[in-house]
Amino acid sequence: MKVCLFSTCIVDLLFPNVGQAMVEVLERFGCETVLPTGQVCCGQPTYNSGYSKETLQTFYNEIDALLSVDADYIVGPSGSCVAMLKEYKKILQDDPQYADKAARLADKTYEFTQFIYRVLGILDCGAQLKATATFHRSCHMTRLLGERTAPFVLLDHVKDLEMIPLHNVQLCCGFGGTFSAKEPEISEAMVDDKVDNIIETKAQILIGADQACLMNIGGRMNRRGEKIKIMHIAEVLNQNVDLKRIKYIKDTDHQIVPASGSGVF
Repeated sequence: MKVCLFSTCIVDLLFPNVGQAMVEVLERFGCETVLPTGQVCCGQPTYNSGYSKETLQTFYNEIDALLSVDADYIVGPSGSCVAMLKEYKKILQDDPQYADKAARLADKTYEFTQFIYRVLGILDCGAQLKATATFHRSCHMTRLLGERTAPFVLLDHVKDLEMIPLHNVQLCCGFGGTFSAKEPEISEAMVDDKVDNIIETKAQILIGADQACLMNIGGRMNRRGEKIKIMHIAEVLNQNVDLKRIKYIKDTDHQIVPASGSGVF
């Protein structure tokens, strides 16, 4: 199948290694990947700051760019940004030119781990990483996109990786896009709570599925002098891959876990 890559601003400009890992994982499973050069920003920062009319041109640009490729799916490495693309469908439902395009875009867009687990039907990516790790569950991915479980299932099948539950995993890291700039004192207190909980796990690695959150947490850890490695889940699933260990759900007795989080910490 052909996959259109939704790069997101932060990954494209600051963490290209995450985008590269995502591409390598997808292509390993037979996906043809295409990166439209016209994409810029999904418009979430300005839209959530109240500039709804001013952001329309950004929405239009992103829709045109991502639909310029005749792809089966659109896949991005950030639950937050992917959730914004899916919101286009409602925001532009009365737009005479873009309503149908927005709906088409939203319906075939997936966050990276969602796509691996729920669309490709992969249970074990064949990755291996000998370490202890904990996972930050980002707000937008769980509360807006509604995906709570796919990352955990995939990480549970990474060979030699010991996952340690994170206390108050449901709480925000304090980034929230422009929130961290508008309310820096509150944001700092929130990220300090998150860092404290991460350090208490004594994990060697912090893993997340939203690079913006990881950037915020990592920045605070750096300023506090904390030592922990930070990895996007795409990088983890691309570590030391043994093709012989790749498992598809259809070849096992695994029952697909609901996105709602039933049975997953």
